[in-house]
Amino acid sequence: MSQPSQPYQQPSPYPQGSVPPGLGTPAARNGLGVASLVLGIIGALSGVIPFLFWLAGVLGLIGLILGLAGRGRARRGEATNKGVATSGVVLGSLALVLAVVGAALTFVFVGEVVKELDKATPSVSSAPGAGDAKGKALAAGDSAVYDDDLTVTVSEPVAYTPGEYAVGHTRGNKAYKVTVVIENAGKEKFDAGLTTVTARAGADGVEAESIYDDTTGTGFSGTILPGKKATAVFAFDSPAAAKALTVEVGPGILHDTSQWELKL
Repeated sequence: MSQPSQPYQQPSPYPQGSVPPGLGTPAARNGLGVASLVLGIIGALSGVIPFLFWLAGVLGLIGLILGLAGRGRARRGEATNKGVATSGVVLGSLALVLAVVGAALTFVFVGEVVKELDKATPSVSSAPGAGDAKGKALAAGDSAVYDDDLTVTVSEPVAYTPGEYAVGHTRGNKAYKVTVVIENAGKEKFDAGLTTVTARAGADGVEAESIYDDTTGTGFSGTILPGKKATAVFAFDSPAAAKALTVEVGPGILHDTSQWELKL
């Protein structure tokens, strides 16, 4: 009997024991090291730019973590860019240091700015016989005197009848007008246009609406030169039963407000 024939086997083009290219050792996973380096560079550059310390801290921390992970891959043979990952770790750490230094310098700078603003803000004191303007309302005719020699005086309230075309008066309420005088005894001109005058009426402190008439409500405008003064008349709408009118005057953003308790 004849022996069965063996199937023909085509010889392999690769030596015995070898693995075709692309099917053996996986490609190096170098992404973490590269990302760490990029974030570390951006973070370090952000750290030397004022007020970007927060960005440097975030990028530096992420870059440091990715760099350490990249070095771990390199030790396990999964990546081939251990040096790149190491550079990312170094730059990430540098970015964190710069972030801390930047934050400290920023806080110091802001603190100094606040101190300078506090120095530039004139505090208020009361004129002789007027009481403590910071803790107690002033009376009619009293003056609030500021450190820059600016003086604000509010007169007694005077009842009056708004004109036919007045705005802000409610039928059944009473109307009162007060005279506010600002005197500049300092050495610099004062911008009176920033002055605010408001009022509250009665024991409940309800808002007393400003009345705009042909002779009241225009307020202050322009500047007051040293040695000069300006006068303006303000009118307020008050409930008929109110016994007092609290007038608050703010000479400007650099001055504290002062209050006058006026009997009606």
